Order: sequence, then C-alpha cells, then structure tokens
Amino acid sequence: MEFFGFTLFGGLSDGALLAVAAVLFVIGLYLVIKGGDWFVDSASWFAEATGIPKFVVGATVVSFATTLPELLVSLRAAMNGSAQLAIGNAIGSVTANTTLIMGVSLVAMAGIVSRKSFSLKGGLFLAAVLGITLLSLGGSLPTWSPFILWAIFLAFMISNVIEGKKSAANDEIDSFEKKDVPSKIFFFIIGTASIVFGAEFLVSSGKTIASGIGISETIIGFTVIALGTSLPELVTTLTAIRKKESSLSVGNIIGANIIDTTLILPLCAVINGTALPVERVNLVFDFPVCIAACAVAVIPTIICGRFKKWQGFALLTIYVLYMAFLVLNETGIVTL
Repeated sequence: MEFFGFTLFGGLSDGALLAVAAVLFVIGLYLVIKGGDWFVDSASWFAEATGIPKFVVGATVVSFATTLPELLVSLRAAMNGSAQLAIGNAIGSVTANTTLIMGVSLVAMAGIVSRKSFSLKGGLFLAAVLGITLLSLGGSLPTWSPFILWAIFLAFMISNVIEGKKSAANDEIDSFEKKDVPSKIFFFIIGTASIVFGAEFLVSSGKTIASGIGISETIIGFTVIALGTSLPELVTTLTAIRKKESSLSVGNIIGANIIDTTLILPLCAVINGTALPVERVNLVFDFPVCIAACAVAVIPTIICGRFKKWQGFALLTIYVLYMAFLVLNETGIVTL
C-alpha cells in the first residue's frame, strides 16, 4: 500500500495485507468523520467570533485546508517530472468538486446567498476556468500563463480580506473569548490532519481491498481514487450539511476550485519550467464539461441571488454523464 507516495507493508502476504487494509479503512473512516466535526465546528466558531461571513471563511481558511492534499500531491508530481498531468488533474478535480460535491450540497440545502459577495467570487471562478481553457487552446499552457492566473487568485484573496474587514467592523461580536482561541485552533489543526490522513487511509486501503477481491484497475481508478481526490471537500460538505452550515459548504467548494486553478496549477507550471502540454481530450471534452458545470453553478445564482435545488440535480446529472464517459473512454468503447 502507498501512503503519500511511500510504499508500506510490502513484505506481507496477500491475506495479511487485506487484513491490514481493512483495519486502516475503518480507522480512515473514523478519522474523516470525527475530523470533519472538529473542522467545521472550529471554522464556524471562527466566523462567528470574528464577524467574518461564513461564506468568506469557507472560501479561504477552509478551502486552503481541504486543498492541502492536492497541493502536496501536485507539487510532488511536478518535482518528479510529471507536471504534464497537472492540467487534467486540476480540471478533473474542479469538475468533481462542482458537479458532485456542490450538487449534493444544493440538493440537500439550497439557500439564499449574498449576491454581491457571490457575484465577485463566482465570476472569478468562471474567469479562472475560461482563462485556463483559452490559454490552452494552442495545445499547451504557456510559461507566462501563471502570472494571469495568479492575478485572478490575488483578486480573490483581496476581495475576501476587504469583505472580512468590513463585516468584522460592522458587526457586534459578543461571543469571542480569548480563552477559547487555543482550543479552537487546536481542533481546527487536528480536524484538518484527521481529514487529510483519514482520506489517504481510505483511498490506499480501499484500492488494496478492491484489487484483492478482483476489481479491475479501471473501475478502481474511477471510483476509489476519483472519490479520494475530492474526499476532504466532500467530508467538509457533508458535515456542513448535517450542521446546517450551507454558506460554509458552498464557500469551501468555490474557494477550493479557485485555489486549484489559480494557485496549484500555476505553481506546477513554474516548477516544471516549460509549457504544460494539454491533451486533446482535455480540450474537446474536459474543459467544455467543466465550463458547463461552472455556468450552471454560478450564472443562475448571480441572477436570482439564491441557489435552487434544480441546480443541484443538474450538476449531479453532469457528474454521472461525465464519469460514464470517462469509463467508456478508458475501456475503448468511446474514443475522442
């Protein structure tokens, strides 16, 4: 089994390896569930204590924490000379976050948003995806493109800082107690670590168990591994839904997607030192699907000032069709 790129338990027999994998799967499941509770509770407390809107906290603090595994994996891949996979992975992750995770969130708990706040962040999200698509039309992402994408990321962060300062200045904050700060920070860090390590345990042990019982690598790749890359965001979203924190959930998804496209991907390009090649399937399929998903999530919300359940169902439908095509393409039944 591999954990964060390191192979462990290589000398065990198949039966012993399956037993270890089963134990680690249970441990991983417990860690992501409990870590999700600590994580969301701490983030919600931070928003209430500081007066910063929960959407902003979700789009910044929570998003950075949940995208940490992707950042580490992407940077390690770039350093090992595999940065050419970065674009497909980034766009695939954004599509999964938007269609599956936001879809689940909106079906379970659609609601009103601040049109002014969401319009800017949603617009930046759409601009980031359109920007990568346009920059890649030549068959690669140019070496100068990170500066354009970083400009979008900088605008996103500046808008969050300004909005946070205004909200904190305008709201009366009664619940903030200094004695709570160390424990809340501790549980936020522990919650983040639990989600990250728990997700790694689930993905690695799940892959081992699936292989051990004869499930094909293709099916494993499009189920266990595909879900695993978005597991931190999914756990955070499901926990936020259970605790009725819809703004935290949506903010996390929007923020994670912007970080994926405007921070992580440019860093990979800089480390790679050359233009990142873009495959034909990315241009004719992955990018259009991602743009369509972003449009469904963002444009109606800006117009109406609220999320609708139909958006959630539409996003989940796009996810199912997207995954079905990937499986058919991988097995050679359909090709582009």
